[in-house]
Amino acid sequence: MATFKVSLKARLILEDRGRILLLKQTKPNGGNYSLIGGTIERREYALESLIRESFEEAGVRLTPSDLSLVHVLHKRYKKRGKKHRIVLYFRAHHYEGEPESKELQKFENVEWHPYNSLPSNLTGTVRHVLKEYGRGKIYSEMEK
Repeated sequence: MATFKVSLKARLILEDRGRILLLKQTKPNGGNYSLIGGTIERREYALESLIRESFEEAGVRLTPSDLSLVHVLHKRYKKRGKKHRIVLYFRAHHYEGEPESKELQKFENVEWHPYNSLPSNLTGTVRHVLKEYGRGKIYSEMEK
């Protein structure tokens, strides 16, 4: 049986009045817009990871009861050999704090964008997930 590596990530869909919060990456990090979140560390659960990342990246305070799982993405990488990534997307029903970039070396800014006017330079993954999420789909796949 062939083996392959799987990485696990958690991302936040933070909405307010028809807008979504996006992180604007610095140019060395791609210069695109992405969502809050990152890799779930070895001894963390998904919600712990997302709560930590939300505060570290954007100063947003969350509790587990604020979050609901809304989408799962299975991403397979063609060029990276046998690598797969599972990304869990959670929507926050409530949050505290005024979002701002806390990791200026990675993200130059945080910005609210209306769903009907998303920036053209969203990462491909974010564009895919928001489209599927908007359709009410809980699960999707993509290959990169």
